[in-house]
Amino acid sequence: MNNTIKNNKKHFGFEIIHTDQKTAARAGVIKTPRGEIPTPVFMPVGTHGAIKALAPSSLLEMDIRIILSNTYHLHLSPTSELIKKAGGLHKFMNWHRPILTDSGGFQVFSLQKKSITEAGAEFKDVEGKSIILGPEKSIEVQQNLGSDIMMSFDECIPYPATYKYTENSIARTHRWLDRSIASWTNEQQSLFGIIQGSTYNDLRKRCVEEVCARDLPGYAIGGVSVGEGVELMEKIVSFTAPLMPVNKPRYVMGVGNPEDLLMIWENGIDMSDCIIPTKFARGGTFFTNRGKIRITHRNYKRDFYPIEPNCTCYCCKNYSRAYIKHLFDSNEILGAILATNHNIAFYKMMAEQARVAILENRFLEFKKNFLASYQKSNLD
Repeated sequence: MNNTIKNNKKHFGFEIIHTDQKTAARAGVIKTPRGEIPTPVFMPVGTHGAIKALAPSSLLEMDIRIILSNTYHLHLSPTSELIKKAGGLHKFMNWHRPILTDSGGFQVFSLQKKSITEAGAEFKDVEGKSIILGPEKSIEVQQNLGSDIMMSFDECIPYPATYKYTENSIARTHRWLDRSIASWTNEQQSLFGIIQGSTYNDLRKRCVEEVCARDLPGYAIGGVSVGEGVELMEKIVSFTAPLMPVNKPRYVMGVGNPEDLLMIWENGIDMSDCIIPTKFARGGTFFTNRGKIRITHRNYKRDFYPIEPNCTCYCCKNYSRAYIKHLFDSNEILGAILATNHNIAFYKMMAEQARVAILENRFLEFKKNFLASYQKSNLD
């Protein structure tokens, strides 16, 4: 066993508290040097080392336990070397709870599909210079950042992809995984492997076997929410999750619609992230128990109720729909701040309610009741 993997076990752990009797949904605890994370958990995305339109103090007030930041973007600016000199990302952004950093693999998918070689992927930096982001550089950057959970460097396979392309891609991802592991030297940081395979069950199975043969702290399902649609996403997750180790955290990357979260939790997934709640918030869309509402609609001009009457977030406790509509109509930054506060609080509340339902063996009832209300109508 790699010595870093062996020594990491002293700093990182995962415990399943309970598994729902009728589904694979499970409640657990991830243990890191910077704190424990109850699961299932949804991780807000702070791409550049900040949650857009929200102060870290607000995240603490909501008791958010972990956030995600982006390796590729922080590598470009302000550079991981500068962040390391500042004392690491936690000190740089004044956030002292766990941080997960992605590897840059999604940017390979979204930005530079045609520049992939065995060495890695070629990008342009902020000055237009070519840079290669590969396994060694990705881990170097993530270790400079000092994140608590690092992701191995992989290719996020686009959809649709041919069988042959997918087969070649996962073989390279496995080689990249070994290079990521060889570059991993900080035992207080944990490294997760990523399972690809597009929509092909046999390739997903092969990838699970290869990736999970490396005794890593956790594993992720990648290559979903890339345009394949909800039915294929569920097919991939429901097939892949049961093949993954039971005693390690399971993470589905980039999934963030409430309906999709319920699906992945039901299939035994512990972690997820997405820009949806914060991106939608900045556009004036709020998530509620009765569906999404677009606050700029004329119906809210004289609506003096809170966004969600039973919500205890700062936004709902203090402001009316009419006031928040006014903020968006006036292009006031406070509107985006309040919307982001609410949406993150809503997602956290949803995960907490799911956890309680799992502990009480009523996850299916919780899911049914949530969807019946959520899909019944939009408040638009």
